[in-house]
Amino acid sequence: MYGFCTPMVHVNGISKLQAKKNYPSLDMLAGGQKKVEVNNVPQKHREKVVIIMGATGTGKSKLSMYLAKCYEAELINSDKMQVYEGLDIVTNKVTEAEQCEVPHHLLGILDPYADFAVERFCEMALVSIESILSRGRLPIIVGGSNTYIEALIDGEEYKFRSKYDCCFLWVDVSLAEHQSFLSIRVDQMVENGMEEELRKMFDPNVDYSKGIFRSIGVPEFDQYFRTEPHLEKETRKKLFRKGLSEMKENTCQLARRQQEKIHRLKDVKGWDMHRLDATEVFRKQGKEAEGAWKDLVATPSKRIVDQFLNKAGHQLARVSGH
Repeated sequence: MYGFCTPMVHVNGISKLQAKKNYPSLDMLAGGQKKVEVNNVPQKHREKVVIIMGATGTGKSKLSMYLAKCYEAELINSDKMQVYEGLDIVTNKVTEAEQCEVPHHLLGILDPYADFAVERFCEMALVSIESILSRGRLPIIVGGSNTYIEALIDGEEYKFRSKYDCCFLWVDVSLAEHQSFLSIRVDQMVENGMEEELRKMFDPNVDYSKGIFRSIGVPEFDQYFRTEPHLEKETRKKLFRKGLSEMKENTCQLARRQQEKIHRLKDVKGWDMHRLDATEVFRKQGKEAEGAWKDLVATPSKRIVDQFLNKAGHQLARVSGH
């Protein structure tokens, strides 16, 4: 493994340990000494890249972990909030145990106050892709920041489509079922310790338009943490419920915007997406939900990726038993 569960030391916003152990060229990007050019490498054929898209909370991470274990794959995070270190509950990062099982890139590597422009994401993602391919593994890009993905795929300066052959998997859920789940998920965050996590990160002087502090769930509780020491118990509870309600509403709004962006990429820009309707998964519970996920998401996805990888004689090692 690559030491994904070891502590990190930050240099210019990027974890130096992650840069050296996981991303051989990211230390140059961190120091701003050299812009890595990946388009000038001669290629006899276009390499394969899988991209998993979908609104927040649709199960992209679960699918990416499944596919990573089916193939010799490594994951590249494209969620612009999960790239920061900290607020693991609020930003819904995969657990450390899961990270240790599958190599992850661009996950929890930036200082919470650092800037992360779309151009920086594209540069770092391209370095990660080349690093993964150099080891004979499959790069899987996964995350909900569709603006970042669009810039990477269609940005003229990156020449992505001339270099890589893409397979787009879109995990979709009906709006009603999805919003009900998102509300429940926020409540689960509270049970998992979200309040204490936010309290430790609270800074009365922070700029909520910068870094990880843009995450939904952070500005919504500003008034609560700012006035908490001076209020009675019932008033504090009322303010907390207010922040929780705003967080749920803003999360649902984000999901709607993400769905709209995906539809635009598919219907207007003509991206060839494989839609996986996971609605029935969210309508069921327990073993029934797992069975539906296998039938409606996991199995179709693996079949699609198999066909994608076998096209044009592409060879990639697969893990037996999947």
